[in-house]
Amino acid sequence: MSHAPTLSASLARDAREQASERQALRRAASASFMGNFVEWFDYAAYGYLATVIAAIFFPHSDKTTGLLATFAVFALSFIVRPLGGLVWGHLGDRYGRRSALSWSILIMSVSTFCIGILPTSEHIGLWAPALLLLIRLVQGFSASGEYAGASAFLAEYAPKGKRGFYTSIVPASTAAGLLFGAIFVAALHALMSAEALNDWGWRLPFLLAAPFGLVGRYIRVNLQDTPKFLEMEQRLEAKECATPAPVRELLTLHRRSVVIGIGVTCLNAIAFYLLLSYMPTYLSTEMGMSESDSFIASSVSLATYIGLIFLMGRLSDRFGRKTMLVTASVLFVVLTVPLFSLLDNQTLGMILLIQIAFGVILAMNDGTLPCFLAELFPTRVRFSGFAFSFNTANALFGGTAPFIATWLIQLTGNKAAPAWYLLAAAAVALIAVIASRETAHQALQD
Repeated sequence: MSHAPTLSASLARDAREQASERQALRRAASASFMGNFVEWFDYAAYGYLATVIAAIFFPHSDKTTGLLATFAVFALSFIVRPLGGLVWGHLGDRYGRRSALSWSILIMSVSTFCIGILPTSEHIGLWAPALLLLIRLVQGFSASGEYAGASAFLAEYAPKGKRGFYTSIVPASTAAGLLFGAIFVAALHALMSAEALNDWGWRLPFLLAAPFGLVGRYIRVNLQDTPKFLEMEQRLEAKECATPAPVRELLTLHRRSVVIGIGVTCLNAIAFYLLLSYMPTYLSTEMGMSESDSFIASSVSLATYIGLIFLMGRLSDRFGRKTMLVTASVLFVVLTVPLFSLLDNQTLGMILLIQIAFGVILAMNDGTLPCFLAELFPTRVRFSGFAFSFNTANALFGGTAPFIATWLIQLTGNKAAPAWYLLAAAAVALIAVIASRETAHQALQD
């Protein structure tokens, strides 16, 4: 009888702790989703409005040159991402994931909002594209902490056996941002005249960054840091030793993991920006589709991608990260050129099927990658390692993908030229994945 109250109190305490853990996990998921959503909504708006931005900021160029200049500004914003990855990674590994993520979303939102109030070339001449580039550089710096930080954050919060599923929230949020951006821009094209869109309508998606970003920052500021990071801090305090410099440790002790991370991510970088950001422009400028049909096709692909991301994350928990990434790489190698070749002179229905096929293969890669990279590095350099390898690959291959695709078509006269670029990236990623080890069924490295 005397043990009954003690047992009851213990069960109640356990129930409260479990409820608190579930609530913390939900808040961590919400915070990670919101930050990446804001970031990729901006990238979607810029990519899908590329032809409008080219006409406004590069009005004295011909259509192709103006489009190349617009994509060059897009690509140049990625130059600072490896540096940003090291800075945000250092802050996240040294002072906590929460702190780094709270500041990155604030800087990202403010810089995106600034694009929405930027004067055009008609008003300030060459200063307009110069300021656009400067703002994009600030965006690139702030964005370099988002994807990596959110993925590391969720990997360290996720329950055992569900890391793949929870980290798949991050690519799902990026695709949700792209999808919302595609729908928003499609609505602008449908509801506004060309004159109104060129005059002020293009500013609307960038101005939305302010309220989105404030909500995301509020959620993040009120989060507790990850259990893994807090455990690491407690161990270091118990040993009375200083926190090591994450970047120096990363670039001396974990160089092989960094190289593997960059190699695997190059496929994600090129495929993501070619298939989900550049594709509407490609379909309208190269395949002669109307802008509304090209947005519909890309939106369907995005919806498919989002729907499958969580499934792929779950499958990676069951079958392993390496199995999923190898399968995706092989499918890209085998199917990319045939699927691209089929896009020419097809009905909207056939193009939708091709887009869906690409969405399935891309989801297999992207639903697995964030957890793979998080598991590749130990806790004390996880943010730094993820951020540096992911952002280096995106700087070299992701941000340049629309520019290189447009340039390859112009150089070769072959509309399917971007497919060969994507195929080469898949081959490199396949080699890098084969050189890695399986980490799905092991505890996170400490």
